[in-house]
Amino acid sequence: MPRPSPDFLPPSKLQWAQELPRALYGLASLPASRRVLLDAPVGDGRPVMLLPGLFNSDRANGLMRGYLRRLGYDARGWGLGRNFGTRTIGVEGERFLTALEKFSSESDAPVTLIGISLGGIIARFAAHRRPELVREVITIASPFAGDPRATNVWRAFELFTGDRVDSAHVAARRVEVAAPLPVPATAIWSRDDGLVNGNICHDPADTTLHSIEVRSGHVGVQTRPAVLLAVAQVLGKQRPQSSTLDLRQVT
Repeated sequence: MPRPSPDFLPPSKLQWAQELPRALYGLASLPASRRVLLDAPVGDGRPVMLLPGLFNSDRANGLMRGYLRRLGYDARGWGLGRNFGTRTIGVEGERFLTALEKFSSESDAPVTLIGISLGGIIARFAAHRRPELVREVITIASPFAGDPRATNVWRAFELFTGDRVDSAHVAARRVEVAAPLPVPATAIWSRDDGLVNGNICHDPADTTLHSIEVRSGHVGVQTRPAVLLAVAQVLGKQRPQSSTLDLRQVT
């Protein structure tokens, strides 16, 4: 596989080193953002499933899940344990698609999928394979639109999932996942991400994709107030363009 072009290189070592401090800062900023977050649009009870990133489980999304439930959504985890890619969801995603079908059947409605990092790639895969089960897809810091080597975690991806990024299987899946979705889609991304190049977390050429830029690292991105508010606004059918859209109270 060729190396990424200069515009799609992995984030710098400096950005990588800032990941943990930025994650801690994001958590520390939550109390000051509480009022703004709770002023978000009220939910309508629709089913929402949160998909964790690589190696993470539903516990990693607990804060966002609780926030969305408080707003009035039926927000749940995916219930499949840690995300080890195909080792968790099945080679053709059969285990995840079964869980999605069950949630949709119980709710008697298609499900909104919110995926963090690798979870977002799985959400887009599911929307292509079973669009009748998916109402909407929101990806967060999810590298679906480019070479996985434009990240600092592609070797960890290979280790945990057992997939090679240069294999024919992964290459075919990348093409499928990157194609425009048959359902509404939003990509939340950051140019400051220290693990994943933000340029492969959205696709300006896809005119059907709503893109929202935020200021955030990768670790703990789903706990950042600006990300939580952006998700709530998208679900509430508001369409923010970035975290700086009059969100100065939100970091």
